[in-house]
Amino acid sequence: MSNSTASEVATGAPDGAGHSSGSAHPAPHGDLWSVDEHLADILAAVRPLEPIELQLLDAQGCVLVDDVTVPLSLPPFDNSSMDGYAVRVADVAGAGEEFPAVLRVVGDVAAGSSGDITVGAGEAARIMTGAPLPEGAEAVVPVEWTDGGLGGGPVGSMAPRSNGSEQASGEVRVHRPAEAGAHVRARGSDVQAGERALAAGTVLGPPQIALLASIGCGAVRVRPRPRVVVLSTGSELTQPGEELPEGHIYDSNSFSLTAAARDAGAIAYRVGAVVDDAETLRSTIEDQLIRADLLVTTGGVSVGAYDVVKEALEHVSDEDEAGSGIEFRKLAMQPGKPQGFGSIGPDHTPLLALPGNPVSSYVSFELFVRPAIRALMGLQEVRRPTVRATLRADRALTSPAGRRQFLRGVMGEGTVSPVGGAGSHLVAALARADALIVVPEDTTRVEPGTELDVVLLG
Repeated sequence: MSNSTASEVATGAPDGAGHSSGSAHPAPHGDLWSVDEHLADILAAVRPLEPIELQLLDAQGCVLVDDVTVPLSLPPFDNSSMDGYAVRVADVAGAGEEFPAVLRVVGDVAAGSSGDITVGAGEAARIMTGAPLPEGAEAVVPVEWTDGGLGGGPVGSMAPRSNGSEQASGEVRVHRPAEAGAHVRARGSDVQAGERALAAGTVLGPPQIALLASIGCGAVRVRPRPRVVVLSTGSELTQPGEELPEGHIYDSNSFSLTAAARDAGAIAYRVGAVVDDAETLRSTIEDQLIRADLLVTTGGVSVGAYDVVKEALEHVSDEDEAGSGIEFRKLAMQPGKPQGFGSIGPDHTPLLALPGNPVSSYVSFELFVRPAIRALMGLQEVRRPTVRATLRADRALTSPAGRRQFLRGVMGEGTVSPVGGAGSHLVAALARADALIVVPEDTTRVEPGTELDVVLLG
């Protein structure tokens, strides 16, 4: 539960890192905002979260703040890439099946050992994968190239120690020659000391975590993953798994948007459906502020009699911060014309209010919320990739004049095909789509074969 009072939802303190100062801008061109203007307004207000130091596994998914320099070469010493025998090149030159090189085995070198064995002329050391190359040795011959010290033909694996001996001894027959450096991982062959291991701005995934651990880095400075709270609104919403009353629908938006927030890199919390009551919504938002770097609502932003989000937040303002609060707008786009954006609460937490139709809310998330999340993470590239593709369709597509339309599509080899209709409630088509087909504002008809911008969702 937040310590703020209900009135504090409408007032605030000075901006904190990662939080929004809201928007004081009127619509740039009359009553309608363009998609680009709305996004630019959001990105101008949302700043990256303050860096913190985290242990490696806690830093997964976060963005690295500083370059990481390699403190020691990797690998730190010459080591074997195979189970076999460490040898001198001259001792195995000309070795073959008929006339193998016969070498005296001077001991074992195991992974983690100090490597204090020396290989001299006519000698070999039995060596395990990852073990340091002993002094004097120049190459490793795999055990499959030898008789394994058993006196027969080539063997398939290393024989266990026998008679309780701590060290391998006897003789080994080598059936193939080896060049210098064969089956040896040279010191610094991965990265050299002083090189840059990872650049600032890198998102830390499993391979990057592995590299950091390999060079002995136990903690890093990162921008934390944003905490995003998703609230859906509507008294008609029922939670999946419950019996569906007459006139109700299942709440899908809170699930889709929470999943989308996690996919974008956030730590996301789903609140679920809030009934159509302005005071209940304000109270719920107030309770969630304590764990939110970004709030997302869906539903209740249009012009209906029960559009609770507008009713609850339209007149909210932060008295000590000029222009902050929540502003509701109409965008020149389809779907997703009604939108809301601003800040709320004592820390000026940014809030994006999305429409309630499932496709409208998801498209709005991809265009506006995902970039905001990526901006909070400190990433430079915050938008989904956009490519050009040729429209593949049975008939021409139509689009309303003055609106940028986003149609669900499926990508092919340089082509994109529409899937489903233009209706903002068609969730099944959305589930099959891997792209959004962008029809510009000044285009009302698109013939098959036309090249268009396509936003990739995968």
